[in-house]
Amino acid sequence: QIEGAPVEKLAQLKATPVQNELFQQGIVELETVLDAIRVLGLPERNYDVDLTIARGLDYYTGTVYETRLDDYPDLGSICSGGRYDNLAGYYTREKLPGVGASIGLTRLFHQLMEAQLIKTGSATKSLVLIIPMTEDNRTSLELASILRSEGIPSQVYSEKGALGKKLKYADRLGVPFSVIIGEDEVKGGYFTLKAMAEKRESKVGLEDLKTHLRKGLSFA
Repeated sequence: QIEGAPVEKLAQLKATPVQNELFQQGIVELETVLDAIRVLGLPERNYDVDLTIARGLDYYTGTVYETRLDDYPDLGSICSGGRYDNLAGYYTREKLPGVGASIGLTRLFHQLMEAQLIKTGSATKSLVLIIPMTEDNRTSLELASILRSEGIPSQVYSEKGALGKKLKYADRLGVPFSVIIGEDEVKGGYFTLKAMAEKRESKVGLEDLKTHLRKGLSFA
């Protein structure tokens, strides 16, 4: 059982009677990393040697590491990576050893929002979500093109599904308006405009629709 402070763990590894070239190379690399950490002045409370970490990607050739938030251990690793001497060899004949890391932005933003350190607004810049309820989406795509050409940010819900599901998606996006285009709308030559916050619907023609949305744009 190897335990204790990083330096103590290193000493125990050195004392382990394992005659294996790769094992000995690992000890040398670990000692180099620990020496560099000490030279940089990082407090020992901020790092540890964890011999149980095993990264799932096989291109790592040396030290691997994970970063955790002490106050939020349930989040797990939020930043991880390691050394890879041969990764660039997949793309070039040159030997380009390197060290890299990836950051778990989803976990970080979740914690920042929980701590109310950042504020979130609308999930989209679109003013209106166009919801087609017909097999043919051409009318919806044409409307989106017209609105965008008028400077009205628009998005089309392109997947099939029930109207309720699509309206819930509009709520999650945070768009002020949705435009519903079903068979009746196509045949009648009008659009159903829904103000999402007020849950109010009205049947409008194209010009009235653009007028309503321009007014909404001025308050967005």
